[in-house]
Amino acid sequence: MTKMARRQDSHKMGTSCVAPNYMALQCDIKERMRGILIDWLIEVHYKFELMEETLYLTVNLIDRFLAIQQVVRKKLQLVGVTAMLLACKYEEVSVPVVEDLILISDKAYSRKEVPDMRN
Repeated sequence: MTKMARRQDSHKMGTSCVAPNYMALQCDIKERMRGILIDWLIEVHYKFELMEETLYLTVNLIDRFLAIQQVVRKKLQLVGVTAMLLACKYEEVSVPVVEDLILISDKAYSRKEVPDMRN
């Protein structure tokens, strides 16, 4: 996921789009689940008082990741949290700490799982 974030920095706007039917690759998750994840991330975005650009980059990273990598349902929120952390590192002056993101996800993941997903 980190490589995609780096490429985002070097690409011009519009070149990081995914195909409209990219969710067809996914076996375990559906478009509705992606929508629920994005709604939750919007709430997280407001709670941490992040910039709009951070949210946009987060969603872009999630979509690009889901377009190339199958994800099981129980890891979808981890993908979202990791994408938000990466987006914060690119867009924010102050980045939320991993522990806060784990807490806000009801401790569904360990501190080790976030860096593992990032790589």
